[in-house]
Amino acid sequence: MNTTKSCPGCGLTLPNQNREAPDRYNASGECRELYHELTAYFMTNPDIHFRAQHAVDAYGAQHSGGATKPITTAFSLVGLYLALERGYTGRQVQRAHQQLAKLNLTWPAFELPSVRYEITVADVLAAEDDPSRHEKLMEWAKCAWDAWRHQQEWTRSICSQCGL
Repeated sequence: MNTTKSCPGCGLTLPNQNREAPDRYNASGECRELYHELTAYFMTNPDIHFRAQHAVDAYGAQHSGGATKPITTAFSLVGLYLALERGYTGRQVQRAHQQLAKLNLTWPAFELPSVRYEITVADVLAAEDDPSRHEKLMEWAKCAWDAWRHQQEWTRSICSQCGL
């Protein structure tokens, strides 16, 4: 019996709790559970800038592949780009996603990064509450964005074409 399980998306190794893998992401059930814990933190500690959106995008980017739909990867990359290179708040990223959804675009299949992620959802959860957790959240977002270096020009281009 395996005592640990490695997440196929981010590579995080966690104690095997026999959690079912999610349908939407290329993730272990154990990793997805940590993401739910982080989401719960943001729901109970809301902020006007809606930082939870950055967690959604970092997690989506790190857990692309498998059953993940191309739109999920595209929106994750767009969100990371807008936050990290354009300084958008989570709320502004959410509005940009709403704009993109109205365009009914066909999203490409993405080649996954070949790097191992140095920061994962577990690192964000391990950080003390604000402001340390917010800083770690943005480090996580940058780690995810940097891994997708091979798709950054595409992301900038689609944002430009869509007026973002």
